[in-house]
Parts: sequence; structure tokens; C-alpha cells
Amino acid sequence: MKNFLRVAIAILFFVFSIDANAQFGNGGTFKVPEPVKWTFSTEQLNDSEFVLVSHAKIDKDWHVYTQKLDPRAIQNPTAFTYTVTKDFILDDSTKEVGKIITVEDSNPKETETFFLDSVNYRQKIIIRNFKGFIVKGNVYFQTCNSSMCMPPKQVDFSFTVPPVNKTSKKSGYGWIWILGFLGGLAALFTPCVFPMVPLTVSFFTKRSKDKKKGLRNAVLYASSIIVIYVLLGLIITAILGPSGMNAIASNGWVNLIFFIIFVIFGFSFLGAFELTLPSSWVNRADNVSERGGFMGVFFMALTLCLVSFSCTAPIVGSLLAEAASDGKYWNLVIGMFGFSVAVALPFALFAAFPAWLNTLPQSGGWLNSVKVVLGLLEIAFSLKFLSTSDLVGLHIKFLHFHINGPMGILKREIFIALWIVIFAIIGLYLIGKIKFHHDSELKHVSVTRLMIGILAFTFSIYLLPGMFGAPLKLIGGFPPPERYSEGWGTSAGSSGGTTDGTKSSSVSRNKNQSLGCPYDLSCYSDYNDAVAYAKQVNKPIMIDFTGYSCVNCRKMEANVWSDSRVLNVMKNDYVLVSLYVDDPTELPAAEQTVSKVTGQKIETVGDKWSDMEASLYKSSTQPLYALVDKDSKLLTDIRGYNTDIDAYVKFLEDGKKNFHP
Repeated sequence: MKNFLRVAIAILFFVFSIDANAQFGNGGTFKVPEPVKWTFSTEQLNDSEFVLVSHAKIDKDWHVYTQKLDPRAIQNPTAFTYTVTKDFILDDSTKEVGKIITVEDSNPKETETFFLDSVNYRQKIIIRNFKGFIVKGNVYFQTCNSSMCMPPKQVDFSFTVPPVNKTSKKSGYGWIWILGFLGGLAALFTPCVFPMVPLTVSFFTKRSKDKKKGLRNAVLYASSIIVIYVLLGLIITAILGPSGMNAIASNGWVNLIFFIIFVIFGFSFLGAFELTLPSSWVNRADNVSERGGFMGVFFMALTLCLVSFSCTAPIVGSLLAEAASDGKYWNLVIGMFGFSVAVALPFALFAAFPAWLNTLPQSGGWLNSVKVVLGLLEIAFSLKFLSTSDLVGLHIKFLHFHINGPMGILKREIFIALWIVIFAIIGLYLIGKIKFHHDSELKHVSVTRLMIGILAFTFSIYLLPGMFGAPLKLIGGFPPPERYSEGWGTSAGSSGGTTDGTKSSSVSRNKNQSLGCPYDLSCYSDYNDAVAYAKQVNKPIMIDFTGYSCVNCRKMEANVWSDSRVLNVMKNDYVLVSLYVDDPTELPAAEQTVSKVTGQKIETVGDKWSDMEASLYKSSTQPLYALVDKDSKLLTDIRGYNTDIDAYVKFLEDGKKNFHP
């Protein structure tokens, strides 16, 4: 009855307002109240994601209803309509950020949910047009006070999405393609591949009846190389499955195997031995290549891939490891595509412009120097996998074999010291002070060798302060975290991740959290414990989905968390909980369940947090940051890897502003 009267009064009020305007005209004193003022703005999350922010400022004693109302309610919910074009797509639904007031109405019986004072509505979009565009739409809402309701109203809006420069982005599929392309260029300048370029191009141009056919065969040959490597990437990706890349990146045994493989590849490049595929594979492919036609050209390309295995396998292995460390499903395929384009491109270009062949440098000792430098780099990069294995630990479930990490094998100072030595060796080798048994006589040092040698020495000197605690932001995320140093295990912060005296080590449920928290932050390792503490101190919660093997997580800590503005807010205004999705600690049998998202069994602490991230935030990549209140409701949009410090400060401040104790 009460709500019926509200609607009736609203209708009468609306009719009266029309009549009043008709009677008084523009010079009259009567004015229909507008208790809600709307403002519209955009926020950029990264190069492809924006948030459309609709802010409603509500007058005192008035309220605006939520987007979802009790089915029995006669009021109108707030609803947003966006005119979707080819310029963008909507990512999930519009989120409400504000304090929801709930009132039980007995006559008629219904539950009312609404906002007072102000509310933000946030709609994430993924852009497809990077040149800038406008998003149009409208919001339909109703506002009431304790005695009456205004008629529902529609407000039109438009958001201006500015142009985006994508060239600065150093993550995602574009970056992995660039890494693959650079790897392909490195493989191109090895003794197994480089001499094949003029030989193969000359073969096609001389054997063909006309230049056009020779060019066609060379292009077909280059295309076949691309197809072969991309197919290899597809096969490996299909075998691993959607979660396989993350499993590779976070498994202690897999990382230990990668370490061993990289060391073997490194010593192979240094000339200790040569890696070759079975000769029968090469002979069979070579025999088929003599048939001519499309299949003949394709198998010629396959023969090149097999013959060059000893030079390309270490680089392809590095690409596989990099793809796994990021965890994205199509990384390896995209990386293989970039790698194969770099390897195949010269064959097509030199076939189109045969005169260029005369400009190529002659094969010789410089090709072996390329192999040696690549071999030393392989050994340097192998330490990353040993470090990950050290941090995560080694586990064999069916044998009940568990060595929990960190194991204390490769601490930060040791890692940096080894890199200093390796890059110093590269410098000494390039200027001729170190020589391997298969090297030819170096009569003089070329300008190129000298410049690369200087770079190697400079990098070694740059690493030296890292031995004494310097952050080394240039390689942030690659060596072990700063807290995992020679002093690890003796400070208060290394036990249970607590430093402020308000929480003891007993708070942390898993022993792997003994790695501690960066910059003397106080952090929890269990979400429920963090919520309980947040209720005691009346603070919002910052969820940090991270991993021991997560390179980008360490980069964020080194480059963003270290900023005094960020660190001050995190220390004083939030309860931090770091949830390691690769924590192999086994859950008690009573807590092991089946994921509603993936259908897989949740057996470890890492599985638990990974499933939480996937189910609540629809993400499986790390780092991921979520700011929530004591009831686990989001205070602002989630945030991933982005080293923009100002944007991160704004992210933290937005969470504080939207938190209502």
C-alpha cells in the first residue's frame, strides 16, 4: 500500500509539474527537482582495456536503486544500455561500486536495495579501434526519498575513448612474437643455418626454367619453414592443454629439467659436443625432397629444420620456456611464428633480389663466435629455472616425496655472482682474451666484437651493486627476490611473513610463506585469516595473486611496490594477502574439493588460490591485484601487470575512497 501511494504521489507530482510549467512558463518559480547529477569519464587500464565510469551524485535524503532488485519490488532498477560497435566489445556486466543500503518493507513485503550520497558504475571494455572513438548509450533509473518517488528517467551519455599507442607495450602476444623473431635472427646467424641461405637460393634460381618459377619455389620453401615451426608449436600447445603452460612454469621438477637441458644446450654451443637428430630422419626427408613439386620443396624445408637442429633447438627451447613462464595458451604458437618468419624471410628476399647475395659476409670463424656467445647466454638463462625450482621445491605426490621450497640452493647473491662471471667471460671472449679449441685464429678485434664486448663488461659492472642489496631494476623479476638473500631465514620478516608484531607466524597456514614479504610489509598467506584481521582493524584487503615462478610479479614488486607512495598506502591502509597459485603444499583431505570452474581436483594450496582467482575474477594470469572490503566485494576494478606507478597509486586510492567502514 505504501509503495502504491508513492507511485501515485509521483504521478500527481509529475502532472502538477507539467501544469506548473505551463502556468508559470520560463519565468515561473516552480522547478522539478533533479536529485541525481551524472558525470561520465573513462579510465585506461592498459593498451587494450578501458573502464567507462558513470558517477551518480545523489542529493541528501534521496536514493537510487541498484541494478538488481527484489522481484516483488515495484520500483525500477538502474539499467545501462551501450550502443556496441565494431570499435569495442563489452567485458562482463556493469559493476556497482558503492555502499548498498538494504531495507525490509513489510507492506507490501519486499526488500529494497539502493545507494545514498553517491555511486560509481564501471563498465570494462576491450577496444578494437586504437585510433579513438565514442561510446554512446543511456542510463535508465529511478530515485526516491522517504515520502515519494520521481518518475523513471533516462539520461543519454557519450564516452570519448582516446587514441592508444600500442608500440610501448612489452607484454602479451605482440611481445612474444618479437622475442620469437629475435630468436629467429639469432638462429639465422649460426653455422647450421647461415651457409644454407646462398646455397638454397642459388639452387632454386639455377634449377628453375625461369626466374618467376625460381622465385615461386623460394617463397614456397620459406612458407614451408613457417608452417613446420608453427605446426610444432601447435602440437606442443595441444599436448599441454589450456593449463599446461602454467603447470610448466610452476612445477619444480619441470624447471629443474629445463635447467639441465639449457646447460646441455649451452655446452653444445661451446663445442663440448654436438647435438644431432638420428641420421635416418634426415636421410628420409632428403630423399623425399628430390621428388620435386610442392612436396619436394616442403621436404627440402623439413630437411633444413632437421639438419639445423643442433643450432635451432636451444633457441626454440628458450622460446618454449619463455612462453611457459607467461602462462598464456597461444604464446608458443605466436613465438614459433615469429621465429620461423625470421628464419624464412632471407630465403624469399634473396630469391627476389639475387644480387643481394654478393653483399653477404663469407662464412667463417665469426659464425662460431655467435654460437659461443649464445651458449654462454643459454647457461646464464638456465639459472632462472634452477632458481624457480629452488623456490617452489620438489614434489612427487604418488611417492609422497616432498622437499618444500625455498631450499636455499640459489640465493640472490649467488645468482648475481654467477651472472657477473658469465657476462665477464663473454666480454673477455669477444676481445680475444679467452679462446675455445674450435675457434679460428683472431688476428684483430673488429669494431662489432669490441662494442658487444664493452656492453658485456658494462652489464657485469652494473650487476655488482646487486651483491650488496641494490634492486637492479633493469633485470627486475629475473633473479631471486631481494628478500631471498644470504640473510634469509634469520630475520623476523622471514617467518610467516609478519613484521609488525600484530600477527605471528602461526597466522600463515603454509610453510612456503617463509619466503617472507617484500620491503618489510606485513602480509598474510591465507585469505580467511586476512579477512578476520581486516575486520579487527577495519581496513580494506589487497589480494595479491602471485607465484614463486612469476617473473612479472617480481617486476611489479621491484619497480612499482618499491615506490614510496605505493609502499606507504600498502603499509598503512590495507591488509595485504599474498596468495601463491603455485604453492605445492598439499591441502588436508577434508579441504580437497573439485573445482566448479575447471572440473579438476583442488589438491594443493596453490590449486585453491588459482581456483579462487578463476572463479571470482575470471583470470588465470599473475600478478593480479584485487581490492575488496570485509565482505569480499570489489572496491574498484582488478589490476594486472602494469608498471605505471601513477596508475597504481590511483588504483589504491580509488579502493580507499570506495571503502566504507
